[in-house]
Amino acid sequence: MKVINEFLSLKDFISIVFENEKVDINDEVIERVENSFCFLKDFSKNKVIYGVNTGFGPMAQYRIKEEDQLQLQFNLIRSHSSGTGKLLSPIFVKSAILARLNTLSLGNSGVNTTVIHLMKELINRDITPLIFEHGGVGASGDLVQLAHLALVLIGEGEVFYKGERKSTKEVFEIEKLTPIKIEIREGLALMNGTSVMTGIGVVNVHNSAKILDWAIKCSCAINEIVQAYDDHLGEELNGTKRHFGQQEVAKIMRDYLKDSTLVRKREDHLYTSENTEEVFKEKVQEYYSLRCVPQILGPVLDTIQNVSTVLENEINSANDNPIVCVKSQHVYHGGNFHGDYISLEMDKLKIVIAKLTMLAERQLNYLLNSKLNEILPPFVNLGTLGFNFGMQGVQFTATSTTAESQMLSNPMYIHSIPNNNDNQDIVSMGTNAAVITGKVIENAFEVLTIEMITIVQAIDALGYKDKISSSTRKMYDEIRVIIPEFKEDQAMYPFLQKVKEHLMK
Repeated sequence: MKVINEFLSLKDFISIVFENEKVDINDEVIERVENSFCFLKDFSKNKVIYGVNTGFGPMAQYRIKEEDQLQLQFNLIRSHSSGTGKLLSPIFVKSAILARLNTLSLGNSGVNTTVIHLMKELINRDITPLIFEHGGVGASGDLVQLAHLALVLIGEGEVFYKGERKSTKEVFEIEKLTPIKIEIREGLALMNGTSVMTGIGVVNVHNSAKILDWAIKCSCAINEIVQAYDDHLGEELNGTKRHFGQQEVAKIMRDYLKDSTLVRKREDHLYTSENTEEVFKEKVQEYYSLRCVPQILGPVLDTIQNVSTVLENEINSANDNPIVCVKSQHVYHGGNFHGDYISLEMDKLKIVIAKLTMLAERQLNYLLNSKLNEILPPFVNLGTLGFNFGMQGVQFTATSTTAESQMLSNPMYIHSIPNNNDNQDIVSMGTNAAVITGKVIENAFEVLTIEMITIVQAIDALGYKDKISSSTRKMYDEIRVIIPEFKEDQAMYPFLQKVKEHLMK
C-alpha cells in the first residue's frame, strides 16, 4: 500500500501504475485539502477569483453570479469533453489519474475531499475513464483529456471496467461509488494541469529504460557473434570521455560479457609480432554499430535519467491555476499549467529512442547482409538459399518502422499554434509530444523484437549456443521458448507479437 502524502517518488509512482500497488491517503493530506478548500471558499467572497466567479479563458472578463457558480463547473467539464481519435491505453490513463491525484493532494487547488477520495477508488478498483489522444494543446494543461476524467468523476461519460466499455453510471452502481461533490472550483482544478502528459511521460520513461536494457543486451550478443575485440568497451578507453552514460553503458556491457568465450583481447591477436600480412583478413575495427555502442546508447541513458528527474518534479508540483496558498492566505494567478517542461523532455526522449531504434536497425542489417558480416548466410537463412527466405521478410518491417520513428521524432515543443481567441497565444503541445513519444517507444520494441529473433537464429547458425555469455544465453533461452529454431518459412507475425509482449512486460 502506497500512501499519498507530500512527495511521491518515481519508483513508488511506477509501483502503483505497473505493479498494481494500492493507494491510500493519510489524514494529513485530508486535512491539507480540506483547509485549502475552506480557505478558498471564504477568501473568494467579494473578490474576483478566476474560474470561481468568472468565466474561463477569454471569457474571464464576465462575472458569474453566485447562484450560477456551481453550474459553471459542470458546464466547463461537459463542454471540454471533446476529445477524438484513438483512446489512450489504460496504463496511460491510470498514470494520469495518479499524477492528478498527487497534485491535488498538495493542497494548492481548493478542491473538496470527495475528489481525491474518488480518484483513489478509480485507481484501486481499475476503473479507467475513456480519454482520447487528440484534444490537448498543453497550455492550460491537458484541458480536453482531463475533462474526460472529470466527466467520469461527476458520474457521466464512459469507462473501461473489467475489460469492457461501460457507462460510468452503471459501473458506479456496481461498485457503490458516489460522484464527487461539485463545489466552487472542482471543474477547473481537475482540468487545469499537466497530469495527462506527465502520466504518459512516466510510462514512457519506464518503458524507455526497459528498451535500453534490451538494446544493450542485443549489442553485447552481436559483439559475441562476430567475436569482436573488447577494448572498445574497456574502462580505460571510455574513461577518457567524461560522460556518465557512456561510461555506464560500457560498464554494463563488460559485466554482461564477463563470462563470454567469444569476445577477444586485441593484445592476443593484433598486438603480436605474428601479424605479417599485407592485407589483413580480419577487420582491425568493427563497424560503428558494434564498436560505438557506449557512445550511442550513453546519451540515451543520460536522457532517460534527466527526463525522470523532470517528471518526478512535475508529479510533485502544483500545476493548475490559480494557486491557493493557505500559508500566505492568498490566491495567486499565473501559468503553472503550462506544459513546456514535459513537452521538451518528451521530445528529447523520443529523439534518443529513435536513435536507439536506428542503431538496432543497423545492427540487424549487419547480421542479415552476408557481404558485411562474412560469417552468416544471407538473411540468416537456416534453410535452403533461394528456396527459403529466413529473416528477409521481417527486415522490411524493421526498416519501415524505424523510418516512421525518424519522422515522428521531429519536435512538438516548437509547434505552438495560438488558439482560444489568442488567450493561449503560445502553447506547449506537451500532450501530443507525450503521446507521440509513446508511439516511438512502441516502435522501438517492435524493431528490437526482430533484431532479437535474428540474433538467436544467428547463434544457432554458428553453433555458439554454449559459447555465449550467461546474459546472452538467458536472452537466447527466453526467445527460444517463444520461437524455436526454424529453417522452413512460416508466418512470422504471431511470433513478433509474442516476443514484443515479452520485451515489454
